[in-house]
Amino acid sequence: MRLKIASTALLFAVLFSGSLFAEKMNALIVDGQNNHGVWPKTTQMMKGYLEETGLFKVDIATTPPKGKGTVGYAPKFSNYDVVISNYNGEAWPEETNQAFLDYIKGGGGFVVVHAANNSFGKWEDYNRIIGIGGWGGRNEKSGPYVYYKDDKLVRDTSAGKGGHHGAQHPFQIIVRDADHPITKGMPRSWMHEKDELYDLLRGPAEKMNVLATAFADDKKGGSGRHEPMLMTIDYGKGRVFHTPMGHAEYSMDCVGFIATLQRGTEWAATGKVTQEIPADFPGKSDVSLRSAKAK
Repeated sequence: MRLKIASTALLFAVLFSGSLFAEKMNALIVDGQNNHGVWPKTTQMMKGYLEETGLFKVDIATTPPKGKGTVGYAPKFSNYDVVISNYNGEAWPEETNQAFLDYIKGGGGFVVVHAANNSFGKWEDYNRIIGIGGWGGRNEKSGPYVYYKDDKLVRDTSAGKGGHHGAQHPFQIIVRDADHPITKGMPRSWMHEKDELYDLLRGPAEKMNVLATAFADDKKGGSGRHEPMLMTIDYGKGRVFHTPMGHAEYSMDCVGFIATLQRGTEWAATGKVTQEIPADFPGKSDVSLRSAKAK
């Protein structure tokens, strides 16, 4: 009897200690202004996707509407393991910018989604954090174009604007670094749902690793080059995951987008990925959607 009681007590002790180690990470989505009017919905979709992993507790910090300024916008970045940006709007207050930089430099995680790489085009530190971006006045002074040609990474210093895309369409993602924790186990190529395929992105591209690309077909109005679609950037002690995908709710229905967001956010927060590639992950030729769950 004593042995049975002792064994039961040990089991409860193990379970209790395990629950302590399973404490959820704190994540923050910043939003409030965006040239994409669907941003309130896509923020909620990303919140849901992250929370369904069981790894994250997600808060949202929303700025005043465009034209109302951002005075008083001061998220407590230091309270979070990772920050996700769904923001493309007016400049933040200087003290908020500094708090954000201190957070990343000190080891905070950051995730850049789609139009968040349009933001803050004149903010040099932000451009270093995201690696490459588009629009926002970006040009050759911002840094080189970065793309793949003949299976080699090119840093092109040609003059020209930063940021462009052709017509929306589904497109194939090509994994370039299959050993990174975010992409490990993914098919070498997989189909992404209809989206804006950003091209002509440019920036400092310092300490940036391109994990995957997509061909911006000139027949669709694209650059005719293999453009970065999944990237990581080291900034100070911080880790940054950057995806130009995610234009609209139908783009975020894609299981490929969902899984890369979930895995990329975990990596940005911890430097590792514990999640498995889902069974419904898209293949080389077919898009895979979770519309019912997303909506």
